[in-house]
Amino acid sequence: MEDQEERRCGSGEEDGGIPGGGGPDEEMAVDGGTEDWNTLILGGSALGEAETGEVVSPWRPGEPVSPQHVLWLNSYTEDYLCSPEDNIYNVSFSRFKIRDLGSGAVILDIRKHCSTEIENTYEPDTSRFIQYCFSPAFLALREIGATLEFTVGSRALNRFRLIERHFFRDLVLKTFDFEIGFCIPHSRNTCEHIYCLPDLDPDTVEEMIANPYETRSDSFYFVNNKLIMHHKAEYSFSPKRE
Repeated sequence: MEDQEERRCGSGEEDGGIPGGGGPDEEMAVDGGTEDWNTLILGGSALGEAETGEVVSPWRPGEPVSPQHVLWLNSYTEDYLCSPEDNIYNVSFSRFKIRDLGSGAVILDIRKHCSTEIENTYEPDTSRFIQYCFSPAFLALREIGATLEFTVGSRALNRFRLIERHFFRDLVLKTFDFEIGFCIPHSRNTCEHIYCLPDLDPDTVEEMIANPYETRSDSFYFVNNKLIMHHKAEYSFSPKRE
């Protein structure tokens, strides 16, 4: 695969595990965070399909990708719908944390080393594809909070928006739509997305556990309705081997 693959593992149990591993430029952290961060807590709307009544023409390679186009996708994408060079705003993610809102347990907490200065140089996005491995207990959670920390380059972000589409094989599990909003230039930001997890039937849960990495997601980041980043992920919920 052209992009560097990263694997992150969390326990999904109530006591909350912190994953091991990580590359040489990353460290695991569970401390209170970093000073001078703008903070947002976002409850995304959960959508099953694009708004009714909308007429969306089929997307063709080379054409701009709109939020309406990705909301109408009926399966996990085979290819990336934009290139790393489309991130002209130099949005750079430095931390990702997942916690169970019911118990407060931290399931996953990853922090990447980053400079104290916000640079406006282009950095290739080497983590567009990630595999996560959780325990089956993760599928019993009802609400989770996913915290992102990121910096912005010299251009302001207007109408910064994240649309996530989650699939098991060709089944749409859920679509989340988060409006992050405006971010000033040269800023450090943190936002927590609140996810209400889908109520899955037992047969689907068993199939997801028995078939690791067939549960997948596309994450689309838009600025002013223009796609600037597309990330992919695969998930395993199989029991850990001794």
